[in-house]
Amino acid sequence: MAATNTRFTFPLLAAAMLQFALPLASLAPPAQAAAPQVRSQAPGYYRMLLGQFEITVLSDGTHAFPIDTVMNNITPAQAGRDLDDAGLAQPVQGSINAFLVNTGQRLILIDAGAGALYGDCCGRLLQHLRAAGYQPEQVDTVLLTHLRKDHAGGIMRQGMAAFPNAVLRMAQGEADYWLSKAAQDAAPEFLRSFFDSARVSVAPYQAAGRLRPYAEYGQLEPGIKALPAPGHTPGHAAYLVESQGRQLLVWGDIVHVAPLQFPHPEATVKYDSDAAGAQQQRRQLLEMAASGHMVVGAAHIAFPGLGRIGTASGGTGYRWLPVNYEGTPGQD
Repeated sequence: MAATNTRFTFPLLAAAMLQFALPLASLAPPAQAAAPQVRSQAPGYYRMLLGQFEITVLSDGTHAFPIDTVMNNITPAQAGRDLDDAGLAQPVQGSINAFLVNTGQRLILIDAGAGALYGDCCGRLLQHLRAAGYQPEQVDTVLLTHLRKDHAGGIMRQGMAAFPNAVLRMAQGEADYWLSKAAQDAAPEFLRSFFDSARVSVAPYQAAGRLRPYAEYGQLEPGIKALPAPGHTPGHAAYLVESQGRQLLVWGDIVHVAPLQFPHPEATVKYDSDAAGAQQQRRQLLEMAASGHMVVGAAHIAFPGLGRIGTASGGTGYRWLPVNYEGTPGQD
């Protein structure tokens, strides 16, 4: 008789519990899945310390980089394999990064993003500068690696200097080229609008007597040297930032697409003024950064564009080694 009771007790108990649970379920709070998706990133700035200097990387945004129509000296098949290996598909988003150096005495911005010249994708540098705790009026000097739109467009905002108290500097050869009507007339058609944008961007600084190209590479600010790196543009420069024996190489457009140009430094872009010169400078600066264990600040590598250079297995190329993210800015 006891076995019979056990057999029927459990189904009856389960049914009773289900009847009791249904009213409780109806009392549960409504789900919050209807909350709108935000679909925006955190403010694009990242800090690190370089000796006594504070480095703040500022994102101006990202834009689709048309690898299939822009890359040269690499086959489409090889480019496709390299992108697959990196887990990327076209169109690849290219970062536009700028580097703010606080020496403790002066505030120096290296490159300034595209501003309004690339459309809605970009032009976020001033917003991120403010989010990082600075104001455009505090910038003492703007150093440009070159005068192309995505590096110089951000120096101007609505026809006025975006950094009203800053001196604007770039290599004299770079200014001579992009501000020249004769050079514009001789340039390929797809590059001619870059001359117009360069003239418009520098105009507020020129009018205020704050456009001061440098005739010689070398020391420009305490702890900052300009290095010649022509090829991508005639007066392209890199900047070596150094404090207490630590070095940061801000190299401008030495590398545009990391998964392709690190394993294949010979790969170039059609925007290079001198493809052979760009190849040579890429190899020289890759070797310099790798052998010197420098941190590199890259304009177009995924934000924050900070990393070191390693040699690839077999010694035929290089590897990008991103810096380790740190929640509190530390020495790298």
